[in-house]
Formats: sequence, C-alpha cells, structure tokens
Amino acid sequence: MSVAYFDTSALLKRYVTEIGSGWVNAVLAAADAPAVFTSHLALVETTCAFARRLRDKSITVSEYAQSVAAFDYDVTYRYKIVDVMPQTIDAARQLASRHPLRAYDAMHLATACLLNQELLETGKSPLIFVSADDRLLAIAQVESLPTDNPNHHP
Repeated sequence: MSVAYFDTSALLKRYVTEIGSGWVNAVLAAADAPAVFTSHLALVETTCAFARRLRDKSITVSEYAQSVAAFDYDVTYRYKIVDVMPQTIDAARQLASRHPLRAYDAMHLATACLLNQELLETGKSPLIFVSADDRLLAIAQVESLPTDNPNHHP
C-alpha cells in the first residue's frame, strides 16, 4: 500500500500494545511504508484514548508520557494531517444520512473519501482505509474504499 488513511483505532495500535499492534508497527517500519494520512480529529481522539487508559490505570504516568511524546513526534514527522474543511463536514453529513455512523467515524470516513477522490482524479492509486472497526470498514467498502483491519493480521 503506497497511501493509507489510518483512523484513530488503527493509529492507537502503534502506541498501545493490543491485537494488531505488531502488524501496524511492521507496516510503518517497512522500507516501502505507506504515506499515512489522518484527520486533525485523530489528535483529539488519540489523546483522549491515552488519558482514558491513564485514568483506568491500564498505563502508568510514564507510559502515558511516552505515548504522547511518541505520537506527537509522529504527528510532526511521519503522518500527513488533513485539516477539517467545510467540504469534509458536508461529506460527513451526507455519509451520516446514508449510514449508521458516529460523528468522528463519519468525519474520518469523509476525510478518507475526499482524499481518495483527489488521488484518483490525479491518476494515483487509491488509498487503503485502515481501521480496527469492522462496522466502519464495511461502510467504507460500500463507499468504494479499499480497506484493511490490523486486527485481522497475525
């Protein structure tokens, strides 16, 4: 995959060890690692996920700080962060009217769909929408996005 859109559920696997973390780390460390896009919204969601794990004591204060620092580094140097634009909100609203989506899932999917459309219009290969949410991936497939789920890789 040369271009991928990672939603928050996929990004988290890079910083918190869970099912699919090995695959995410291998994909991102590969010599031919994809360009990884995500929405600005993922910054909020990921920080909330780290903080929730700290509050429920599934990670220590030190692990929290390391996760935040590693994520901030990747946001600055590894990921391509896509701004939330008015057309993204419009596209998310249209997706929400057609599919049972949570608000941030609609925004992630709309961002990926618009980015994919731009790639295809410029003659590039489609992106792969990466998520650990099977329901969201099924909707992405209905919207003609190629998908992958880190949880389905050993």
